[in-house]
Amino acid sequence: MQQRDTVDDIAEQWRRVHPGLDLEAMALIGRLRRLNVRVDNALREYFASCGLDSSEFDVLATLRRSGEPYELNARALLKSAMVTSGAITNRVDKLSAKGLVERKPCPGDRRAVLVRLTPAGKELIDATLPGHLRNEERILTALDADERAQLDTLLRKLLVAHGDTEPFLISEQE
Repeated sequence: MQQRDTVDDIAEQWRRVHPGLDLEAMALIGRLRRLNVRVDNALREYFASCGLDSSEFDVLATLRRSGEPYELNARALLKSAMVTSGAITNRVDKLSAKGLVERKPCPGDRRAVLVRLTPAGKELIDATLPGHLRNEERILTALDADERAQLDTLLRKLLVAHGDTEPFLISEQE
């Protein structure tokens, strides 16, 4: 028998007060949302143990995977993070105050700024990444390899259906 979760109880309550409603989509979205909160909490706890928050980790990881010289312009960071320019500015300000990134003028455009990972930032992201991957592995332990592959395929299908298809090429320094 399949285990019950909180969403099963919520759906059962809705069936009692509104018999006949199709609750399949509500249940799926409810599970996605509840899982997202739990995953975010697990990630947040790990990053906090490393002296970071999730958004700071995201910027450091984006710069690190961009390859040497580990720098990107604000547009590239915006594409990666899917947040407002103000949010990127705040993230970069926090990381700069910690000595993990630095701003430097863009050689081709005096109005633009490049954000570069400092040696301390590179060291921190390199030290943080293995534990982050172990944490994500722990989060997924309930699924075997075939289930993970199936979930990956289904989530990709949903993301593509909702327009998450624009490639993020970190080599694009527009």
